[in-house]
Amino acid sequence: MNINFTLISQAIAFSVFIWFTVKFVWPPLLRAIEERQKTIADGLAAGERGRHELELASQRSSDVLKEAKQRASEIIVQAEKRASEIIEEAKVAAKEEGNRIVTGAKAEIEHEMFSAKEVLRQQVAEIALAGAAKILRREVDAKAHAELLDTIRDDLK
Repeated sequence: MNINFTLISQAIAFSVFIWFTVKFVWPPLLRAIEERQKTIADGLAAGERGRHELELASQRSSDVLKEAKQRASEIIVQAEKRASEIIEEAKVAAKEEGNRIVTGAKAEIEHEMFSAKEVLRQQVAEIALAGAAKILRREVDAKAHAELLDTIRDDLK
């Protein structure tokens, strides 16, 4: 065997192997590598989008939280305002009720005073009549004295 023939046959075999590899083996490997690169790139892009969406969601959640806090403070202010209005309305109603009660009590006191004055006048008239009757017992004209006593009683009123 000749070394040249062996070298040439090995070179031909190697060339056929390279041609076979380039023609049949290399394209599926390149497609697999390209698909893997695309998958990795898509994954990285999705990760980047996810991070960006996370930042946006975080910002939106902080905005929503601020808005909720602001709304809560507005509700609290409105509630405090309404509470003070209710208190003022209750005060006004209580004053009106107190004034009505005082007016009723004054009217009742005036009525009681009038009744007491009438009772007192009646008693004074009776005492005056009793005293006049004792003084006038000596005189016999009861009619004239009764008229006089009625006049005195009317004057006391």
